[in-house]
Amino acid sequence: MKKLLTLTVTICTWLAIYSQNTYVFLGSFNRDKTTEGIYVYQLDPNSGNLSKITTVKNILNPSYLTVSPNGKYIFACTESKTKNAGSVSSFEFKPEDKALVYINSQKSGGENPVYLTVHKNGKWLVNGNYTEGSVSVYPISENGTIQPFVQSFQFTEGSIHPERQDRSHIHSTVFSPDFDYLFLPDLGADKIRTYHFDSGKTEPLQAAEKPFTQAPLGSGPRHFTFHPNGKFAYCIDELTGTVDAYTYKNGQLNSIQRINTHSEKYKDNFESSDIHISPDGQYLYASNRGSENNIAIFSIHDDGKLETVGYQSTKGKHPRVFAIDPTGNFLIATNAVSGDVVVFKRNFKTGLLKKVGKKLKIKNVSCVQIKKY
Repeated sequence: MKKLLTLTVTICTWLAIYSQNTYVFLGSFNRDKTTEGIYVYQLDPNSGNLSKITTVKNILNPSYLTVSPNGKYIFACTESKTKNAGSVSSFEFKPEDKALVYINSQKSGGENPVYLTVHKNGKWLVNGNYTEGSVSVYPISENGTIQPFVQSFQFTEGSIHPERQDRSHIHSTVFSPDFDYLFLPDLGADKIRTYHFDSGKTEPLQAAEKPFTQAPLGSGPRHFTFHPNGKFAYCIDELTGTVDAYTYKNGQLNSIQRINTHSEKYKDNFESSDIHISPDGQYLYASNRGSENNIAIFSIHDDGKLETVGYQSTKGKHPRVFAIDPTGNFLIATNAVSGDVVVFKRNFKTGLLKKVGKKLKIKNVSCVQIKKY
């Protein structure tokens, strides 16, 4: 009887997992509204293959996407890399109809929006503008409509790199695990800016006790992530090809380690880009563009420090953004220059990656998000 009960539970668990669908959302620098800008695919949990569901035209250069907590809405940075322009756009995803339907757009509050994040309550959207170094905060209506921004903060100071750090460049907007704080890696100023976020206020961004964490000069902090346990945080530095590890508590970061994303044979011209941690908290992954075109793999120790495990080629050029699916089984990399999307199977024990499925061709692919429904 006990064995039968165990078998029944196992079968029910298996059915629950495989009755769900995993969708992959991809953006591209399409440069032309008449061509496809956002692509939706379904991920096969057995083969790793991607099957096209739908696409969206009439939007320009969706450089980054994010999914609402309930999965119903997709938000995009649009009109990115367009002089004197920039917007954020909203779409409703209807899996049963295999459709992604445009809702509305709002001005981004600065040139070249590059990163979006949504509050856990689904009522707030935060956008970072790279070129003008600013952050904008938008209320979201229940039907997914983005309202005009209620706050927009502009930063000005730069740092020591004469070309890349002439001014502030906000490159990501990341909530703390409890969603009480917002962190803004500023590539231009070598700072990780911090704000308290009070979702109950009409203007939720409030000054934090510690307004920023100073990154090493010339490092260019880009993307940022928290460990699933909420005790550690990690920032990838674009200009120095490094990851900075921090302990985290109550809105404050304390540095504990700095480690290279590259092997010793690379000495300069780093273009490190994206960073993510496996759902089980055991491994950290960081992408390198430029001459490397790989993903660096690190194991995470109990004290939050990293140890290099190895490097995996992304089978293409310029892996700008990658993502790990909610189960931790797959990592999907987007190679912007070679225009392809590659699916890798994760080894849970070693953290290593193995290419699976068929390589997908999307010209100037810019980003990827994965959501299980």
